[in-house]
Amino acid sequence: MLITLATTTFRAADWIVLGGYLVLLVFTGWWFSRREAKSTHEYFLAGRRMPMWAVSVSIIATSLSAATFVGAPEQSYTGDLTYLSTNIGGLIAVFVVAYVFIPAYYRNNCTTVYELLEARFGPGSKRATSAAFMVGRLFASGARIYIGAIPLSMILFGTDVAESPNYPVLMICSIAALAVVGTFYTLFGGISSVIWTDVIQTVVLIVAVLAAIVVLLSKIDLPIESIVQQLTGRADQVAPGLVGGGMDKLNVVDVGLDPSKPRWGFDPAAQFTLLTAVLGFSLIGIAANGTDHDMVQRMLTCKNAIQGGRSVLLSIAIGVPLVLAFLVVGLLLWVFYRQAVMGGSTSGMPESKVVFVQFIIKEMPAGLSGLMLAGLFAAGVGSLTSAINAMAATFVKDFYARWVPQRSDAHYLSAGRWAVIGWGAALALFAVACLFWQRASPGTTLIGLALGVMTFAYAGLLAVYLVALFTKRGNTTSVICALITGFVSIALLQGWAWPHWTKHLPWIGTELSQVKLAFPWHMTIGTGLAFAVCVMGKPSGVNRAR
Repeated sequence: MLITLATTTFRAADWIVLGGYLVLLVFTGWWFSRREAKSTHEYFLAGRRMPMWAVSVSIIATSLSAATFVGAPEQSYTGDLTYLSTNIGGLIAVFVVAYVFIPAYYRNNCTTVYELLEARFGPGSKRATSAAFMVGRLFASGARIYIGAIPLSMILFGTDVAESPNYPVLMICSIAALAVVGTFYTLFGGISSVIWTDVIQTVVLIVAVLAAIVVLLSKIDLPIESIVQQLTGRADQVAPGLVGGGMDKLNVVDVGLDPSKPRWGFDPAAQFTLLTAVLGFSLIGIAANGTDHDMVQRMLTCKNAIQGGRSVLLSIAIGVPLVLAFLVVGLLLWVFYRQAVMGGSTSGMPESKVVFVQFIIKEMPAGLSGLMLAGLFAAGVGSLTSAINAMAATFVKDFYARWVPQRSDAHYLSAGRWAVIGWGAALALFAVACLFWQRASPGTTLIGLALGVMTFAYAGLLAVYLVALFTKRGNTTSVICALITGFVSIALLQGWAWPHWTKHLPWIGTELSQVKLAFPWHMTIGTGLAFAVCVMGKPSGVNRAR
């Protein structure tokens, strides 16, 4: 099969901008390779000399992946701004991480966060949690590569690529492109290369989203007051059948109470409510920023625990406005295409999953489409490079060094680079699996997919760390059982499993089997069950943690 780019609408100016961005990435890769890491301490921790502000920006680049680039506009395009309220949980989370988790890692001089559990429970717990992290990160980052490949395939192979009989093949090509680029930049320079590349890519991402807002406002032939009226549902004429017609799309907080559900008192299927923000998203935030080495590794490159803690606090202060900007893009896309439908220039609203990319390709001025693709690369590659580096660090320090002990630091550095290549390939394979996963679950939004897969490992990991830091209980056996409990409970709460076992419960089984649980409740329930299992373990007597 011959694949060409002839069907795309990219113009010469777009390719020039995109080419300039890729040259910039190549230059930064060469620059960091000039100062090649000579030790694992340098490769995985950057000698603990990274500036706090750069670490904060790198944390943002990791958390704001291609899922945010595509998924956040989708969320506000089909709904409202309630996704922004999840940052209430995020704010709670970063304070807990900054003042509890990060100081504990620095006190114990951890290279990977799972070394703390070795000092607390014994070596078996470190290996178990490291394995759980790698599986969880494989799920989460693999899903993000898949999401990043969706718009990339549209730009490279045409906006109607999803209708092609060769769509899976074209998607695999896009997945491979992201994986190869991400692996290449992780291979040279280690974590310092990742962090500085993240800074560049975050700047590109910010410029791209601001440019999108400016272009949308210029194309919407309405004053700001009329745009607000349409978004709040107060416009004089609301076209029937349009996405979001008549609803208040500027609503930020949904309390989550539902009087129509007298038994439960709230809607358990609602993902972004005040209840889920305070409970589920705070737990997800603590797990992501405190137990996931992909995120924590950045904070450990700071000079001390104070700067490491401040870096995560600063990241949310910068990240919230950036997420809001992407949500604003989704709102303006809704207004723009609603105008087009009412004006008769198009027959219907575009599919939410591809609406932003379709606008980029068909409506952006020459040169800006190339900038948007550069922003997409920045979002996709930024999260990928960090994941690969963290997984390689964990594998080498927590597994390979035990299997092949007493070798030189140069040997382990070489093993780390081979691990980078291996994990890059593994993430690409799981991204391909996600392609078929979501096709089997067409109702799942991209944000829902990206966040939902994270809970499989996060529930057990967070429970183990809460026991380690806040109690004197637990041992290696209870840690392993808790990790298994977290993973299995999240699996049983999935829509494809939930109805099949709950219907056999006495008294409320029939009613319960018809309830749909949003993924923040999965995290809350899974963490609670795993914590109960872990805390039942008697103290191991190994505790060397400080």
